[in-house]
Amino acid sequence: MTWLSNEVLEGEFVRLEPMALEHIAELQQAVADGESWKLWYAMVPTVEEMPAYVLEALAGKAQGNSPYVVRCKTTARIVGTSRYYMVDAQSRRALIGYTWYAESVRRTAINTESKFLLLSNLFENHHAIAVEFRTHFFNQSSRKAIERLGAKMDGILRQHMILKDGSVRDTVVYSIIACEWPTVRRHLLSKLDRA
Repeated sequence: MTWLSNEVLEGEFVRLEPMALEHIAELQQAVADGESWKLWYAMVPTVEEMPAYVLEALAGKAQGNSPYVVRCKTTARIVGTSRYYMVDAQSRRALIGYTWYAESVRRTAINTESKFLLLSNLFENHHAIAVEFRTHFFNQSSRKAIERLGAKMDGILRQHMILKDGSVRDTVVYSIIACEWPTVRRHLLSKLDRA
C-alpha cells in the first residue's frame, strides 16, 4: 500500500501536478531559463538530460516517491520541479527535494507556496512525523531557502555522495517535525500574505 498519493496540490500562485512524460518539453524550457546546471554544486539536469531525468523520477514512483512539476498560475507555464522521495511509510517520514526553478521565478512566492503545499499535504493529510531536506554544503542559496521555511539543521553528512563531476558532496540535513508544523505553517502563511 502506498502511503503518499501523487495528487494535484493547488494554491494561489502555483499548481503542483504529478510529473508525466508530456511535461518534458516544458521542463526543458524551464531549465533553460537560468541554466542552473552550470552551478557545480547543483544537481539540476541540462536540457538534453531532461528526458532521462523525468524517466528516473517516474521510475521512483514504484518506491513511493511522488515527483511534481510546478506550474505558475499567472503564466500557466511549468517553472520547475519538486518531489517527495526516500518515502518511509512505516515511520511516516519523507524527504522533499529535487527542487529547482527557472530563474524568472526565483525569489518569488513560488517556492514558498510550493513548500507550503507539500508540507501541508504531508503533515495534515498523511500525518507525517518528520520531513527532511538535504542540500550541498556549498549551496548557500538552497540552505538559506530551507532555513527561511523554518526547518532546523540536523547536521552534516560528510563525504556523503559522489557527484557526476567526480567531486564528493558534504550534505547538510534539515528537518521539520510534526510538533513544529503549526508554527512553521503560521510562518509560511504570513510570508504568503505579504506576497
